[in-house]
Amino acid sequence: MRHRVKGRKLSRTSAHRKATMRALTMALVREHRIVTTVAKAKELRRFVEPLITRSKEDNLLNRRMVFSSLQNKETVKKLFAEIGPKSADRNGGYTRVIKIGFRQGDGAEMAVVELVDYNDIKPEGGKTTKKKRTRRAGKAAPKADAAPAAPVVEEVADEVVEATEEAPVADETDEKSE
Repeated sequence: MRHRVKGRKLSRTSAHRKATMRALTMALVREHRIVTTVAKAKELRRFVEPLITRSKEDNLLNRRMVFSSLQNKETVKKLFAEIGPKSADRNGGYTRVIKIGFRQGDGAEMAVVELVDYNDIKPEGGKTTKKKRTRRAGKAAPKADAAPAAPVVEEVADEVVEATEEAPVADETDEKSE
């Protein structure tokens, strides 16, 4: 049972989990938008938002606290120089997680994690206008659109028959006499 147990294990040891969150945070700070699995995206949100809150006020204590979590000077500099001041008027919710579908290889549910103040454009992979198909879709009664498709097949079949009639056919008797 998971009573009162917070966070996801992500099938990793605690050191591996910390390293994964650090790497995802560095990528998010550098790129402002990343694509990852939904579980990692939700965990990343819990990891990065307190860091952004700390980066809104630039002092030595906050820099040391953020550096202890990230272990990367360049990321800390960018966090305090760009992201913190841009998020200063926001009280929370610095990141946005948008589900984009399932990964082709293993079917994992994917999501885009982005910084709200930097990206106002929705990702392309989100909602599509394509109609969903089910297994039962072919068993429904034929629609009016299906009627013109049948004569086209017959026309092609008629052309094939005409082409075979016009083609010269070698007599088997001619071959045997030679």
